[in-house]
Amino acid sequence: MLYIGVDLGTSAVKLLLMEGSGRIINIVSKEYPIYFPHPGWSEQRPEDWYAQTMEGIKELIADADKSQVAGISFGGQMHGLVILDEDDRIIRPAILWNDGRTTEECDYLNNVIGKEKLSEYTANISFTGFTAPKVLWVKNKEPENFVKIRKIMLPKDYIAYKLTGVHCTDVSDASGMLLFDVKNRCWSKEMCDICGVKEEQLAKVYESYETVGTVLPGIAEELGIPGTVKVAAGGGDNAAAAVGTGTVGDGMCNISLGTSGTIFISSNQFGVDKYNALHAFAHADGHYHLMGCMLSAASCNKWWMDDIIGTDDYAGQQKEITDDKLGENHVYFLPYLMGERSPHNDPNARGTLIGMTMDTTRADITQAVLEGVAFALRDSLEVAKSLGIRIERTKICGGGAKSPLWKKMIANIMNLKVDVIESEEGPAMGGAMLAAVACGEYESVEEAAARIVKIVDTVEPVPALVEKYEARYQKFRQIYPACKELFAAIQ
Repeated sequence: MLYIGVDLGTSAVKLLLMEGSGRIINIVSKEYPIYFPHPGWSEQRPEDWYAQTMEGIKELIADADKSQVAGISFGGQMHGLVILDEDDRIIRPAILWNDGRTTEECDYLNNVIGKEKLSEYTANISFTGFTAPKVLWVKNKEPENFVKIRKIMLPKDYIAYKLTGVHCTDVSDASGMLLFDVKNRCWSKEMCDICGVKEEQLAKVYESYETVGTVLPGIAEELGIPGTVKVAAGGGDNAAAAVGTGTVGDGMCNISLGTSGTIFISSNQFGVDKYNALHAFAHADGHYHLMGCMLSAASCNKWWMDDIIGTDDYAGQQKEITDDKLGENHVYFLPYLMGERSPHNDPNARGTLIGMTMDTTRADITQAVLEGVAFALRDSLEVAKSLGIRIERTKICGGGAKSPLWKKMIANIMNLKVDVIESEEGPAMGGAMLAAVACGEYESVEEAAARIVKIVDTVEPVPALVEKYEARYQKFRQIYPACKELFAAIQ
């Protein structure tokens, strides 16, 4: 049988067609616009998501045996606010995860309601990207739209609704709304009351691998697929990507070096760190995960290469950083070009170079940029360690993972074995795997991951280099506290 994975990203929807064995048949990508109606705002039209998804599916399966398509599922950009009226029409453009308009609402939630209560109700505190402060923003700034709301949805769930007619979400994506009781995997009555939301305005919650329905007759006819095709709930992009890299079960880890960076740790047990420095979310495998998210990761290297140096030869710039230079750099870089989320939760934080002298070279700064991202990811790993979690190895994915040098830095700065997988297709692959589980191809997400995900290489930490980087990291971690008040003063 064939399974479709839909990765609803911020710049494009990526679609993947997979055989039950895990073999990828085809991949298609369709772009759509993003709108910035005011500084710091970020919006998209859900109609564009749906139109491009449908066109993408048609192209994806054009040369396939359409009668063999059995299931569809998703990974998707998290936190976005999609609101529908009583006729299921879109009320206003979706407010995205990277939209910064909700500073006042976040201050209200964190400081008036209080972080302790938020953590008690949802296992998390408020960030500008989360959905609940966006709901409050609409309530405060667009009351005429707020009174029209009959359904509050997330981006990928709007596509699932259009395919099935079912208002649905999954536990991993719902975890990022700040309306969801993560520990008990249900909506939080207290948070609904705080935001003026009725539970019936929220979608029904499913596990990521559960079937929410079958495709509507009109959809089946338009796509040329059977009306029996199941649609599974899917997961938020990071949870779906974790499925696609086999980061499921207890004590598994995945590091993503994309535009943003994440360290994702799966766990069979629910847990929250006392400062809420890490996100505590439900996982797509039926259990839980902790996630540290830094807002600028591979984008730091892109900024340095594209905008400052003015080159697209990323690999060429890294050739000068030979093994003897690792652990010896006196230049440090704070990778907070867009502020920072984990573990500092400081929108005022800024990118910072420190330690330069007259003999500092361009290669030294390139090295500092790469190391700075790895050091910042280690900050989140240290929080996980404080909870008693012990990680010995990690998968790695994202555009930055194509760099052998960066993988070597990650291995030695974090003192982890870094496993490289055969096929790194992120949330789209995870979505297809979740569809396969929903259709009974595999009994569980863990079984699907064990059968499909293949490790092709492992980068091992070198004890002498680990020791050198340990000393460097202890200096790195002193820089942000020293600059914190200055960051706020220069805004």
